[in-house]
Amino acid sequence: MAREAAMVAAKCRESQENGGHLDLSECQLCQVPDAVFHLMRNTPLTTCNLSGNLLSKIPPKFALKFCLITELNVSHNKMSKLPEELADCVELQRLDLSHNSYVNLPSVVFRLPKIKAIYANNNYIMDIEVEEVQRAKTLEEFDITENPLTPKSHDGLSAVTNLRIKLTPRELEEWEDLNV
Repeated sequence: MAREAAMVAAKCRESQENGGHLDLSECQLCQVPDAVFHLMRNTPLTTCNLSGNLLSKIPPKFALKFCLITELNVSHNKMSKLPEELADCVELQRLDLSHNSYVNLPSVVFRLPKIKAIYANNNYIMDIEVEEVQRAKTLEEFDITENPLTPKSHDGLSAVTNLRIKLTPRELEEWEDLNV
């Protein structure tokens, strides 16, 4: 535990020196340590990499304390939800939620006012509200590959033309192939 705290403190100091780019990837974190909020209180955080940990959630205060963040990477964790407070991250442009445990994509991601790219590939997402995707006016790229999308969601997303949507080609179910 002391080793983990020392590593987090060192990474926070490094972030303060390199312009607010915090890299806590591959630290075996089960939660975002409170020390991060304390150590980074006087440093405007611009990017945060929390990938490759054991996180199941990020706390609501993350969005409140680091509301000017432009990139957030929480890929390769065990996450299945996001706090509603994430909508307060008014500068967030890139959000990587890939390789997690999402069954539903949290609607808060489409309410981020400056979001340009959402990576939600390699999850367990079946349904996507296509209208929500289209309402995200600043969204340019949406990667939803390697998810078990329903035919309705896949077809709906395939029809969207105002942004780049990456989809895994849909394979017909055996019953859909019947010429009856």
